[in-house]
Amino acid sequence: MQKEWLLCDFHIHTTMSDGSLSLVEVVNLYGDKGFDVIGITDHVMDTRVLNAQLEADIPPQCILPDHFHHYMESLWREARRAWEQYSMVLIPGAELTNDSERYHILALDIKQYISPDHSVEEIAAQIHSQGGLAVACHPHREDEYGNRPSGHLWEHHEEYSDIFDAWEVGNRDDLFSEVGVKKLNYVANSDFHELWHLYSWKTMLKCDKNIEAIKAAVRDNTGVSLSLFREGVHNGKEQRFSMSLSKYDVEDMFI
Repeated sequence: MQKEWLLCDFHIHTTMSDGSLSLVEVVNLYGDKGFDVIGITDHVMDTRVLNAQLEADIPPQCILPDHFHHYMESLWREARRAWEQYSMVLIPGAELTNDSERYHILALDIKQYISPDHSVEEIAAQIHSQGGLAVACHPHREDEYGNRPSGHLWEHHEEYSDIFDAWEVGNRDDLFSEVGVKKLNYVANSDFHELWHLYSWKTMLKCDKNIEAIKAAVRDNTGVSLSLFREGVHNGKEQRFSMSLSKYDVEDMFI
């Protein structure tokens, strides 16, 4: 049986952290748009930042450690509905967010809580011990203040190159040429928080539609392309526009 190309977005936030849509709304949105694979990755925050927010009476926009199991139960429940209603694979995960040390790491297909307080190496090891994928988030993004939330990862990318299953070469509308130049394994994601973030860079994987095959395809990183997801209306009908780049196109583009 010939493998199909799957449209994927592995970096999505909901109202359980700092997203604007509920989990149910996110599943319906991506399912109605014909996505094959999504990763729900709400924030888990490092203790220093979390405690500072609590002391300042700022409602934390993250999954608290004591609530993590309930969070995962919600994802597993919606994963069943996503498959039954849309034939869409939902991969439970989290964005392990250490703003104190400046690294954000996607943990995909994990089952238990992992603290962002750990070192990068320990976080990746714990993700892998649970059979999950470790993805380096937006390694070269600058915020509006010139800060790089994952600056530590790129500053040490040679040291970390082998411990991550993939790096985000595309995040929302940004392409990080440095990831392409270094020929690191890559994916592209929306970092979805608001509705308009849907229309952004995505990953295309050529593999079977199940979690183990999807994880293997990310690790192997040969049957992978970037897709710029857009939609419009032509002659009264909704049309989808997708500009795809293969792994080799991306590497050539950034040389």
